Amino acid sequence: MSASIHPALEAGNVAVVTGGASGIGLATAKRLAGMGLKVCVADLAEDALKEAAEEIGNGAEVIVQPTDVSDAASVDALANAVADQLGPVSVLMNNAGTGGGGDALSNPEGWQRVLGVNLFGVIHGVQRFVPDMAASDRPGLVINTGSKQGITQPPGDTAYNVSKSGIKSLTEGLAHTLLQQTEGRVTAHLLVPGFTYTGMIKRFLKEKPPSAWTPEQVADFLFDSLANGDFYILCPDNDVTREMDEKRILWNTYDMIENRPALSRWNPEYEAAFEAFMKG
Repeated sequence: MSASIHPALEAGNVAVVTGGASGIGLATAKRLAGMGLKVCVADLAEDALKEAAEEIGNGAEVIVQPTDVSDAASVDALANAVADQLGPVSVLMNNAGTGGGGDALSNPEGWQRVLGVNLFGVIHGVQRFVPDMAASDRPGLVINTGSKQGITQPPGDTAYNVSKSGIKSLTEGLAHTLLQQTEGRVTAHLLVPGFTYTGMIKRFLKEKPPSAWTPEQVADFLFDSLANGDFYILCPDNDVTREMDEKRILWNTYDMIENRPALSRWNPEYEAAFEAFMKG
């Protein structure tokens, strides 16, 4: 059944999920283990990793590896541990992420942290694991977790937007390279969640807002989209429909085409025009 979703999702194959101790990463790791894959869950906090392994449970073959994805040496250690304990990797999910970087004129340390985890963490994962996946004769699957903020660029946490924009560009380029090198045997996909009640949100909101999806809903949508062969896995939520997302993305694109001010969606002079566009 799992192979019908993607040929890399065969029982007995090996999957690595970074940021896998909570949220979307944990929900995806559970699904992978439920399909019979051997799973390595990588994350920073050892206590959270132990809890994640217990939660996945049910006889699944799961290992955990404390990993700082912003550190290439730590990702090397992750790859070595997986090779030694589980074998060659067929599924890679670069999901670890953080926020709170700051706007363009603030918080240099925050910028270093957010770009280190969100962008270089994905680069490290891709460059350490994917060449071996491409060089093998096995199907492979790469999922990189982006964000709508990397597409529509809402003002506020510009560092986060930049990191997620970079993931989009990286994953697009990776998908094209893999198509050329493997003719579709190894594929890359960009997961773009909607508002999801993850650990990052729980720090600010103790209860799930009605508008938010659960991580399990995102995982379900992810696997449905993989079965469809989608590259852009653009998730809705309980407030935002696919149609709304498409219109917001289109408006942002037309800022350049029509030479409007940057981020005109949030410019008071364009407020009425944007509202009319969304209604139309």
